[in-house]
Amino acid sequence: MSVWDDLQGQSAVVAQLRQAAEGEGLIHAWLFTGPPGSGRSNAAKAFAAALNCDQEDVTLRGCGECAACLTILGETHSDVAFVRTEKVTITIDEARELVSTAGNRPSSARWRIIVVEDADRMAERTTNVLLKAIEEPTPRTVWMLCAPSPADVLVTIRSRCRPVALRLPPADAVAALLVKRDGVDPGVAERAARAAQSHVGIARRLARDPEARERRLETVRLPLTLRGITAAVLMAEKLVKIATEEANSSNDERDAAEKIALLATLGAPESGTLPPAMRGQVKQLEEDQKRRAKRSVTDSLDRTLTDLLSFYRDVLIIQMGNAVELVNVELRSDLEDFARHSTAEVTLVRMDAINKARKRITTTNVAPLLAIESMAASLI
Repeated sequence: MSVWDDLQGQSAVVAQLRQAAEGEGLIHAWLFTGPPGSGRSNAAKAFAAALNCDQEDVTLRGCGECAACLTILGETHSDVAFVRTEKVTITIDEARELVSTAGNRPSSARWRIIVVEDADRMAERTTNVLLKAIEEPTPRTVWMLCAPSPADVLVTIRSRCRPVALRLPPADAVAALLVKRDGVDPGVAERAARAAQSHVGIARRLARDPEARERRLETVRLPLTLRGITAAVLMAEKLVKIATEEANSSNDERDAAEKIALLATLGAPESGTLPPAMRGQVKQLEEDQKRRAKRSVTDSLDRTLTDLLSFYRDVLIIQMGNAVELVNVELRSDLEDFARHSTAEVTLVRMDAINKARKRITTTNVAPLLAIESMAASLI
């Protein structure tokens, strides 16, 4: 077992990080970039474990079996902080708390490590709070920032970080990981990896949840019914409904469990009115859950539109001569029929419309339904 085992298809990155963990080229700040599903945060976590591994032999660090590796992989190590937000952005107060944490020397490990998984979700003034800490780091502190691309991080920050560029692994590598790590049937794993377009997290969800696979197939088939404005409006409603159901399916149970745990921690009475102090804490939890739900729906909509985009991607592949394998192989006959009634130029325009809708939903305050209706109308 090794901390690098989950980084499928990333041999160059593993070699770079192994070398740094052994003491060659180790610096105080790193920027992990790559498309969603490439494993940015997993790479940062593995690197953190290798840096603080208990093995004396530097060539063996990252063993995945010592106490340091296991606690870091489990995100319970006292000297390694993992920062992710379930809200729209990381706040400036959270950034200041990070800087304060980074100023402390490690209590038991070689390095105090701060892993910021959503570095792209910081406003400029929030990122500036981190700048001085990254420019003049405390000794024995290592920063690891994760973002989809270098452009998503301020140039003043990325210029002080060593880049680690990940790519999406091949679908067969993702399928092999699902079989080995999660015990998924090889056939299901192969279909899930292909449908997820090598996004490891989504592939795992599709492999383990038949309802998620059904919702995705329903999304991909929607362009086959698009014949006019009425159909476009109905398609938009359907897409928003699918995305909302997808988000709610993971949020409802979690929200209820969090509330029960909070009430138990506070020693709340089993019945009757809560004391004012407890009501305030429950209200704060509910507000946090609402913010998380908003981001969950946004992220789910983006994934749903990515699934829709795969339909037109396959159509374009067919129109260009089938140079690479299709994502939606099970719809080949429908895709070929659709491709015959269009051109590659039209398909590219439709794909651009979907990407514009994705950008509007994730970066502006536009009402999702309006953005999706506008997109659907342009797909007719």
